[in-house]
Amino acid sequence: MENTFGIPILPDNEEERLAKLRSYHLLDTHKEFGPFKHIASMAARMFNVPIALVNLVDSNSVHTLASAGIELAEPVPRGTSLCSLAVLREDVTVFENALQEPCLLANPMVTGEFGLRFYAAAPLTTSDGFNIGALCLVDQEPRVFTEAEQRILENLAAIIMEDVQKG
Repeated sequence: MENTFGIPILPDNEEERLAKLRSYHLLDTHKEFGPFKHIASMAARMFNVPIALVNLVDSNSVHTLASAGIELAEPVPRGTSLCSLAVLREDVTVFENALQEPCLLANPMVTGEFGLRFYAAAPLTTSDGFNIGALCLVDQEPRVFTEAEQRILENLAAIIMEDVQKG
């Protein structure tokens, strides 16, 4: 599978990753998860961005479990979501100005009406190393995202995963 920008978006361990994601039964509900909503709100305030999302990446779509600054929506196609790229990496994915990223210039979130410019996401990583989603920050203005901010975002993602793995 490739995203709208022609980049392969399936990790080598995709089947195992999906099995782990589904074992948490987080996709079986259509309600917003309270603790995650608070973390999304806190992340939006801490990083001074209008939108923060807690997203899970399933086989064909990306599901939002919690959000700040935008209403929860139906799942979006995996090939359109930048979260499909975030689950491929162990560290934080950062696009400080999406218009300067050739691989994003075909993405409708960047080139379309929404006008995404800044994106940062820390993967939601299970204790056994599977990236099942991401804690994402989104802005319509470009911005610098420091190493220190990346570590803080990683810590917030770790808090989400501790809650997920407690059951």
